[in-house]
Amino acid sequence: MGDDDEEGREVLRRADRATRLGWTAIAGVTSLLGCALVTLLGAGLLVVVGAVYVLMASDTP
Repeated sequence: MGDDDEEGREVLRRADRATRLGWTAIAGVTSLLGCALVTLLGAGLLVVVGAVYVLMASDTP
């Protein structure tokens, strides 16, 4: 009976470790996607500002 208890505890430890690893991976991927989104938004803003600048500069004689 003692072996079954120890085996059960080992299974729970492994499951806990796998769960922590999974959540760490999810957090890492979410962070990377967030950084990519912020970068894309910044690049888009630069494109808009550049386009407005070019349009304003071409209107003046």
